[in-house]
Amino acid sequence: MPDVHDRLAETVRVEGARILATLVRTIGDLQIAEDAVQEAALVAMRDWPRTGVPEQPRAWLTVAARRKAIDILRREGLRAAKERDGADLIELTATDPPPDHVVRDDQLRLIFTCCHPALSLEARVALALRTLCGLTMAQIAAVLLTNEPAMAKRLTRTRQKIAAARIPYRVPSAAQLPGRVGAVCGVVHALYTAGHAPRSGEEAVDVDLCDEAVRLGRLLRRLLPDEPMPAAVLALMLLTEARRPARVDRAGDVVPLFDQDRSRWDAALIAQGRGLLDFSLRRTEGIADPYQLQAAIAAEHSRAPSYRATDWPEIVRLYDLLCTVAPSPAAALSRAVAVAEASGTGAGLAALEAVPPSERWHAVRAELLARAGRYPEAIEAVTASLDGEATEAERRYRQRLRARWMRESAT
Repeated sequence: MPDVHDRLAETVRVEGARILATLVRTIGDLQIAEDAVQEAALVAMRDWPRTGVPEQPRAWLTVAARRKAIDILRREGLRAAKERDGADLIELTATDPPPDHVVRDDQLRLIFTCCHPALSLEARVALALRTLCGLTMAQIAAVLLTNEPAMAKRLTRTRQKIAAARIPYRVPSAAQLPGRVGAVCGVVHALYTAGHAPRSGEEAVDVDLCDEAVRLGRLLRRLLPDEPMPAAVLALMLLTEARRPARVDRAGDVVPLFDQDRSRWDAALIAQGRGLLDFSLRRTEGIADPYQLQAAIAAEHSRAPSYRATDWPEIVRLYDLLCTVAPSPAAALSRAVAVAEASGTGAGLAALEAVPPSERWHAVRAELLARAGRYPEAIEAVTASLDGEATEAERRYRQRLRARWMRESAT
């Protein structure tokens, strides 16, 4: 019964983190809570095809997970300790799901626990993928370019560190919130960036990390509606997602920005993104952080009716600010592209000289050299870009460019 299994998978995917968050508060142990939710899902997988999907699947799964938690505590000899806490035992044996406001607070606690600054960024990302997104160990291993046993050990060590360091399961105080929100936003943005990261060959995972990151971004925005940074991160992701339908053609080949059909850009996502950016900038009185600057660049692209009509000097100005507040090779490379559009190919090539070479650096340099009619150098540069971990679609695009430039060079 694929429909039942799909409904179960969707329920566990959407509701699993909510159930897990409350169980963690009740039990005080992330591993036991995860095991209980997983065992409850297995029971549903066995029973629902026979009995049908319950009218309230989340409530069913919540009660099942609570019962499994009691079973695990009993198996591990921890029941006596829990019996001393009558309130927790009452909650574990309750037959109704907790109210929405309790779930909201529990989700916030879980997010801040998973994204605590004491954990490395990689550990935070792995834990978020597991607990907040519900990815399997195999999927997480594929995302982080490791194997499943190594990933399982890494997550176990992370949970042990949370326990040993007594990382609190709570929302930070008002004084701590700015720094801690930054750590959470960093994880959400890292997930989105991973979704765009080049992978050689076929896709390495069977989930869309971009969709997962946007889902988490929307959740964080709902949970922290007055904070400017979650709004800015979500704005950046939505403005970037809006262009996704035009990025590849029907054959799956890359369509560069200057050739994209802008009528295929998602106007609703653009409107949402701009609104969130405006809200975020108002909250910070116009003093922009890196997420706001990146979102502002994406918003500037979304305003232009065509590539030629883009306000490239404004985009260069925004990249100048971004390279000041958050310098990175990626930002510097994108700035060089904008400089080439605003001030000419020669200026763009000069700006590239200050950027560390990379696979994408060679690809950008190749296109600028070809634009200047320097085809032998462009061919050499685009060939160098093929040595990196480009996707198959990107590789095909660059190979077509090389073939065209070879013909141009021969004439």
